[in-house]
Amino acid sequence: MANTQTQTVSRLPKVLPDGKIHAIGRRKESVARVFLKPNGDGAVIVNGRPAEQYFAADGFIKDRVAQLIKKPFAVTGTMNRYDVIATCRGGGFTGQMEAVRLGIARALLAVNPDYRTVLRKEGLLTRDPRMVERKKYGFHKARRGQQFSKR
Repeated sequence: MANTQTQTVSRLPKVLPDGKIHAIGRRKESVARVFLKPNGDGAVIVNGRPAEQYFAADGFIKDRVAQLIKKPFAVTGTMNRYDVIATCRGGGFTGQMEAVRLGIARALLAVNPDYRTVLRKEGLLTRDPRMVERKKYGFHKARRGQQFSKR
């Protein structure tokens, strides 16, 4: 008989040797790798550019970007204490923004596990499972059928 030991998998994000906290957030097709750097001034860098500048390319309002991404900090009362360095791949700007937000919320759990109740109540720890429905054979899109012509 093989030795079957159950391993306890920690649900908390990784704390790297240099003190950064690493977490991953996902939304639709977007994946964001988020690094939280303690003792920062609240800067959010996404793919090498400030978040307001990176997401402004799609016409988002700068205040809205900051409000959406920094919501986990506002809820936990840790505003301007951490720098965020995020790498986003796939999807569009909205999916990437929400993926970064989820990554930040998960990373904050490594700072203080007591934040879980506050973040959970605001819905910031829930991964949004909605995905694009696949296109079906014989249809124009997922549900849009052929146009019917009576004459």
